[in-house]
Amino acid sequence: METSQRDELSSFLNILPPVDFCCVYGSTLHPNNQDKSKMVDYIIGVSDPMKWHSENLKMNSDHYASWMVHLGGARLITNVADKVGVGVHFNPFVNWNDRKLKYGVVRMHDLVQDILDWNRLYLSGRLQKPVHILVDNLDIEDVNSVNKRAAISAALLLLPSKFTEEDLYAKMCSLSYMGDLRMFFAEDTNKVNKIVKGQFNLFQSIYKPFLEEYETKNLLRSASAGTSHSQLAQDSSLSATRSLVSSLPASVRSLMGKSLGEKSIVSETGIVTGEVCIGSREEAAKCMEKVMRRRVMVSSGRQAVSGFLAAGAINATMYLCQKMRKAWNSSS
Repeated sequence: METSQRDELSSFLNILPPVDFCCVYGSTLHPNNQDKSKMVDYIIGVSDPMKWHSENLKMNSDHYASWMVHLGGARLITNVADKVGVGVHFNPFVNWNDRKLKYGVVRMHDLVQDILDWNRLYLSGRLQKPVHILVDNLDIEDVNSVNKRAAISAALLLLPSKFTEEDLYAKMCSLSYMGDLRMFFAEDTNKVNKIVKGQFNLFQSIYKPFLEEYETKNLLRSASAGTSHSQLAQDSSLSATRSLVSSLPASVRSLMGKSLGEKSIVSETGIVTGEVCIGSREEAAKCMEKVMRRRVMVSSGRQAVSGFLAAGAINATMYLCQKMRKAWNSSS
């Protein structure tokens, strides 16, 4: 991203209370995107959302649905995000500097938990895709390495023994959309392919060191390189499958263990951990997909209700109509 574009995107933060983390994502990162009418999407992490919203209400009350401001202010905004949604409050349709913005505010603790454990597979899914970090006071970029490795492992479990590099990124990109209720009626059905094709070089630059790491572990090997059609092959043995499953977040492995069975493993240091019993690669892949699909479905449903309440009926309806129009155009 060019310095001038980064400075422009960062300048929006000057009108907000201080943040611990901020990144932009979506079409803003497309190398050929010059359309300033497109919405810019931000994720903002703060230590105390209630305190932050309270300060932001004094500075930018027009960013919030009026009924939330009048009935409960910062406390209501935070409660709706935490108890109805998945811990994120979105302010959509914010007009600033001749641009439309949308920003989601999340508690830093919740962000880290989702990155490490996929307990909601919401923002962690977003951070598996290209983002541009503007503020990172707590080194979330480094923490997110765990999330990226887990995404590669999950994608490999769902892929055949041979595939292209583009196939891998598309499968990784699709993880957080499996079971997403919006995909049935309010999302572009070609969204995953558009993200990967539009940001392929970004995916490559982000995931190159991780793919090299998997090659070193003999889990992956490259037959050709340099294009989106680079041929890759993976070890599909049971031992490789167990290695991939062991890289998944603990909460996913725990649910897989309840379905497939689990055995206790004692390490050399005496630490007891559970290992999922795997009879076949297909069984493991199907079980993992079922766990993730259900998790995404629950999170997307909760966030949809939270978003409707937080944005207000008019803004929420406008946003939904835009999404449905994209979905309709993509299928026609």
